[in-house]
Amino acid sequence: MAGHSKWNNIKRTKGKTDAARAKVFTKIGREIAVAVKLGGADLNSNSRLRDAVAKAKSANMPTDNITRGIKRAAGELGNINYEPIVYEGYAHDGIAVIVETLTDNKNRTAADVRHLFDKYGAGLGTLGCVSYMFDYVGLIVLEKSAGLDDDNVFSDALEVGAEDFNASNDCFEITTKVENFTKVRESLEQKKYNIIEASLAYVPKATIELDNQEKLIKLLDMFDENDDVQNVYHNAVGGRD
Repeated sequence: MAGHSKWNNIKRTKGKTDAARAKVFTKIGREIAVAVKLGGADLNSNSRLRDAVAKAKSANMPTDNITRGIKRAAGELGNINYEPIVYEGYAHDGIAVIVETLTDNKNRTAADVRHLFDKYGAGLGTLGCVSYMFDYVGLIVLEKSAGLDDDNVFSDALEVGAEDFNASNDCFEITTKVENFTKVRESLEQKKYNIIEASLAYVPKATIELDNQEKLIKLLDMFDENDDVQNVYHNAVGGRD
């Protein structure tokens, strides 16, 4: 049950993004648009859309914004063409970095990502150059509020299909297979757990300890500022992680 915190390894980037509320809403809006395009606007039949809406709610996105985003996507499907593209590369000191994007102009996005890797990292790599260092899983983070017992939460998580469980000082981290992610998230919601974060994520199989992460933080910050970039993952810990 105990072990390295998967959430702590990526929460700095997410926390930084959460501080820029308008940018977060723009990024989640793209996820909603893609979900509607792929599966329609009916939440009951579109699990990907339910996941995107749940993510929007966990980011405190107003319900009106979510509803408008779904309606807008449903009414403008012919004009919405966000393409998911994943880039892989290296920061300094051999740190592996994965960048998830949603873009309507892949040439622009590729040029931007390459520029940031070249300027603040060690360079953009080929597809597959670092992804083998990560597991692609469902990651659900629950608030560790008063009165919650680790064993009870662990039992509830396993009962609904979770693969792994980790208890840290301030949260519970639950991992799932990708295909079970929606079911586990919705089951834990029904059990009234407070979900801090729920998403499909690249979790490093092993991490690299850094005493100083200033260069890495600069690279992550610049990716955060790019509207096409949805998520960034890395395998560094230590310093200001």
